[in-house]
Amino acid sequence: MRGNPLRRLPVPPRDRLGETWREARPGRIRRALETAQQRSPGGWHVVGASSDLAADRSLVRLVDGREVALWRAADGRALAGPGACPHLGALLDGCEVIGGTMLCRWHGMARGERGRRSWQPYAAHDDGVLLWVQLPTPGEEPTDRPTLPVRPSAGASFATVVAVRGRCEPSDVIANRLDPWHGAWYHPYAFSHLAVDDDASDDARLVVDVAFRVSRRWGVPVRAQFTCPDARTIAMTITDGEGAGSVVETHATSLGVDALGAPWTVVTEATIATSARRGFAVARLLAPLLRPAVAATASRLWVDDLAYAERRAQLRARGESYGV
Repeated sequence: MRGNPLRRLPVPPRDRLGETWREARPGRIRRALETAQQRSPGGWHVVGASSDLAADRSLVRLVDGREVALWRAADGRALAGPGACPHLGALLDGCEVIGGTMLCRWHGMARGERGRRSWQPYAAHDDGVLLWVQLPTPGEEPTDRPTLPVRPSAGASFATVVAVRGRCEPSDVIANRLDPWHGAWYHPYAFSHLAVDDDASDDARLVVDVAFRVSRRWGVPVRAQFTCPDARTIAMTITDGEGAGSVVETHATSLGVDALGAPWTVVTEATIATSARRGFAVARLLAPLLRPAVAATASRLWVDDLAYAERRAQLRARGESYGV
């Protein structure tokens, strides 16, 4: 790939920014969400980044109100089970792992791949970027593996993962991302010149032309598509332009409800970047230095987007509906 991907694309003044509310039809967003919700995740839930789980220590994550302990087998595979020790209920977080065996911090009770009557392991999966655990989930038939979006190869990409919590349900997170029309208005520091290609889009796919902002005068135009491989995941894939093949996966995992009955969800977003440019090999080598900048951008966007998702949940809890 040759040429400078930057284009002189000044951010339009707010009084000249085209209204998008007519294109963001509530029925259209609702149908896209309903289509996504019909795709069963097979009981799989994202519980963090692969790098979160060390070889010698366990960690505990909350999934839909259930404590889940994760640790690594001797060969590096991710293992999972209930987060409470069956002996006296100790939280199995930060436990030593020796030779693939997790040792309870209170009394050293060993937990491995094989379960016992009062403590049965869960299926777990490490896809190289994210950690998954499979739990019995109403309405979902278990599958052998989670359904992953198409990703660039590990040898030609680098991944950055961020996680943020919000007071909403997973469907509110997915609904936010199924409304790309809010991008230029709500995130002017990140996006501009956004247009949805209606001819190429349908309820299962949104195709968008957009410029990623570098400054108020310069941007990088790309073409991207949004798809939902399962009900708790939405992926944005760059199909044309700089970074073609890169994907941003947004996974929403229910944490359960708090003491007041309000739902909480953790958003785990993986940005898997690739490029055909020769210099990208250097970028991969510098990935540890680049990840903080990528994470900061993603986290800033989710400050806004979680406010959107939380507002949607708040209105639902109050029995209010709009755009029907």
